[in-house]
Amino acid sequence: MADVQLDTVDALMARYAAGILPEPARVLVEAHLEMQSVNRPKVSKYEAAVGDILEKMEPVALNSRDAVLKAVFAADPLAAAKVLPRPANALFPKAIRDFAGLEAEEIPWKRKLPGFKEYSLGKIDGCDVSFFWLKPGRVIPAHTHEGYELSLVLDGAFNDARGRFVKGDISVADESIDHRPMAESERPCIGFAVSDAPLKLTGSLRQLIGDLIG
Repeated sequence: MADVQLDTVDALMARYAAGILPEPARVLVEAHLEMQSVNRPKVSKYEAAVGDILEKMEPVALNSRDAVLKAVFAADPLAAAKVLPRPANALFPKAIRDFAGLEAEEIPWKRKLPGFKEYSLGKIDGCDVSFFWLKPGRVIPAHTHEGYELSLVLDGAFNDARGRFVKGDISVADESIDHRPMAESERPCIGFAVSDAPLKLTGSLRQLIGDLIG
């Protein structure tokens, strides 16, 4: 994802509409749209704009995509697309279930840190893809990112210096974000993460030890 700037969720929606996201990131956005319909009008707007722009443009090189996206952002809004309901007993949205081939209760979690579990799907389309589980009240040690990390909250919620992320929300983090996410106390936080580079720990040794044993 290094060549596709994803500074905001709006930018992510535009790139989804333009069809220039890696497959795991596309699935993440599609799942978000299943869970929260608020961004569907924007996506419909961007998709219509992409169609109009591509009809009028000569073929463009990959490094010219930002010109297309600038025009996409300027398009007029359209009505929201119809959202089909998910099965009542399914925690994962259909896009995630189809992509991963499993439901939440089928995940073979592996303990990575106290109160933090992960299941990696490996490297897909240039991205590291995984599910994560964070115990209620547990903190992930302070870190930043050497590239982009997209996280979709599938259940529960977490907080960091940017605010609160609840079920269906997307967190977009990069090297400009130094954060210390904490799961809320009511229930575990379960999420789907897509990244193109490793994270980098930034907290002090004392803080790191406190987070690991706290």
